[in-house]
Amino acid sequence: MVGDGVKIGLEVHCQLTSLKTKLFCSCPTDYRGKPPNTNICPVCMGEPGTLPVLNKEAVRAAVMVALALHSKISRFTYFTRKNYFYPDMAKNFQISQYDGVGGAPIAKGGYVDLGNGKVVRIRRLQLEEDPARLVYEGTIDTATATLVDYNRHGVALIEIVTEPDITSPEDARRFLQKLRSILEHLGVFDGELEGSMRCDANISLEGGVRVEIKNISSYKDVERALRFEITRQSSLISRGIRVVRETRFWDERRRVTVSLRVKETEEDYRYFPEPDLPPVVITDEFIDEVKRSLPILPDERKRIFVEKYGVSEQNAEVLVNDKALADFFEDCLKHYGKAQELSNLLVGDFLAQLHSLNLSVREVKVKPEYIAKLLRLLDKKVLTGHLAKAVLREMLETGRDPEAIVEEKGLRRIGSREELEKIVDRVFRENRKAVEDALVNEKAVHFLVGQVMRITRGKADPNLTRQIIKNKLEKVRASRKA
Repeated sequence: MVGDGVKIGLEVHCQLTSLKTKLFCSCPTDYRGKPPNTNICPVCMGEPGTLPVLNKEAVRAAVMVALALHSKISRFTYFTRKNYFYPDMAKNFQISQYDGVGGAPIAKGGYVDLGNGKVVRIRRLQLEEDPARLVYEGTIDTATATLVDYNRHGVALIEIVTEPDITSPEDARRFLQKLRSILEHLGVFDGELEGSMRCDANISLEGGVRVEIKNISSYKDVERALRFEITRQSSLISRGIRVVRETRFWDERRRVTVSLRVKETEEDYRYFPEPDLPPVVITDEFIDEVKRSLPILPDERKRIFVEKYGVSEQNAEVLVNDKALADFFEDCLKHYGKAQELSNLLVGDFLAQLHSLNLSVREVKVKPEYIAKLLRLLDKKVLTGHLAKAVLREMLETGRDPEAIVEEKGLRRIGSREELEKIVDRVFRENRKAVEDALVNEKAVHFLVGQVMRITRGKADPNLTRQIIKNKLEKVRASRKA
């Protein structure tokens, strides 16, 4: 791909979903599913005569995140008004924090180690209120009307801004996955809630200028949007056309970026200290108290999985990237002690089946002890790998005990040599051309094994089947030589 000199910085907005109320008022944060514009009050709508009151638990959650990201916490911080006139802000300004001259976001610095030899530095971490949600009748570029739902307006957001250290769309996606895992382990964020994490990406190529991409709401779309933008900017630069500094919108349906507006500067927002909120003093005692409450984080959890349980580095990385999966692994481990075999199942067939069923780990009905039973059925050679996949599928769909599924559907492995030899004889009779190929080409044996598996519906022991086929081929060769 063309795109040397790629620099990417991310602005990640995460709702602090652990909070019960909004950032500056007592409206509940469980706005999802409620009728539009019913989860609001005079304070979050900015009506005259109302005053915001800071949610202390939001500060606590932000300090937790700052500690987990190795950031330097500001002992003195305050909020600012970010002025812009847009329908998603009822007050015509957003209560946020500023990082310019005299600004004091809640924390600065820090980093996220991607685990592949790359580190992404954090520029700042700040608290702010979430805007309302715009609902378009039609697509954004063909909308006949734009509606506003203020239910989420005022929900606490933590904004994490990186330095432009990311050099590929893949690493941008990896950063977001790692950040999500950290926030989930802290217990301040529920990544399962739709729209709870949103991302704006700033990207520039050598010879061009910085362009911002908005409305990216999934890891896949971050990668897709950045890939498209790299291709678009590379094409312009290679043809001698100037790249315009602008804000663009990611159209998920068409998978393209669309120009929204010329990029604003900080001066356009006319930042000034929020007069209705006093400064916040964060003491060493408060930081120490929060530090003592920090749970185990993904990197440490990965180390334990590898060093204590003997899980491979690759499997451990996949497990801790999703807190719910890591929790499920540890619950299963209480019932089945072979950690590596267990992790192989979970990061392999288990996740693949969940993906095909469009389920998350949190939606799984299967009890951890049932996963242990399935693995023991494999250990005892009651099941082949093929049969285990079929049983696992039914377990995920129904939550049933694997032993009951095996008995009901007769899915036991065929391990009788005598029975398999009869089936192999049939396969040899029905596939003479494949037998001739297998006599001279080792790879053709796979086809013959596959035919046995087809006839037995995956019940044949694959190793014994292969051994019987090879023995029979040797006898054919010996008879021809004689």
